[in-house]
Amino acid sequence: MTSVISLLTDYGLEDGYVAACHGVIIGISPESRIVDVCHLIPSGDVRRAAAILAQTIAYLPPGVHVAVVDPAGGGSRRAVAVEAGDHVFLGPDNGLLSWAIHASGGARVAYELTNEAFFLKPVSPTFHGRDLFAPVAAHLAIGRDLAELGPEIPLNRLVSLPAPTSLVQEGTAEGEVLSVDRHGNTQLSISAGDLATLGVRPGDTLVVWLGRRRVSVPFKETFAAVPPGELVAFTDSAGLVALAVNSGDASQRLGLPPGAHVRLSLVP
Repeated sequence: MTSVISLLTDYGLEDGYVAACHGVIIGISPESRIVDVCHLIPSGDVRRAAAILAQTIAYLPPGVHVAVVDPAGGGSRRAVAVEAGDHVFLGPDNGLLSWAIHASGGARVAYELTNEAFFLKPVSPTFHGRDLFAPVAAHLAIGRDLAELGPEIPLNRLVSLPAPTSLVQEGTAEGEVLSVDRHGNTQLSISAGDLATLGVRPGDTLVVWLGRRRVSVPFKETFAAVPPGELVAFTDSAGLVALAVNSGDASQRLGLPPGAHVRLSLVP
């Protein structure tokens, strides 16, 4: 097993939570290289975390990937390890891992984390990132076998988030707001390929339907292609359509929270 361990959480950076997880990992596997994917996920936003992990995993080396965004705070949900492609994913079984697992080729095997020999003692019921997932990741990094972690889980029993919606028909592309970043850029589940199917090219103008409202937005290659304060649509680094305001906040301007329905069409 590779010694690369990545971490994605909603712990923030104002406290010592992330450092505690680093310390536990290094104490068990001092040679591990730790990659911090993100610790600024909005509290409890499983969908945002799932999107970031799925869109990042292709650029991470083979390794163990810990993701902890857990509104249940331990609760009755299972803690799981899932092998997919060249990766092992560790986290709560609440759907958080599902999109990244799919992006990695699908799950090959999954185990529930029940073997307390791999946990930090005592286990806090509210800090599984430190006491459960971090030490398990470190033990895997030094060569322990997945099958030692606990009982195997049927793959069809793993919790999955509903896939983002996207539909192209009758000259329109329909989707949802997949995520909103800290700049207010609004990523849609509509892909660049969906727009190409409609014949949309950079330089064209889109009609963005927001319920009964409609807004005309230029489709450009980058948000900097319009003056400051202006709306723009572009293809982001994940190959998805995003709405932005140059030097502004598109989510606030348009009133588009994650999950909001959006429809796009080409200006006749």
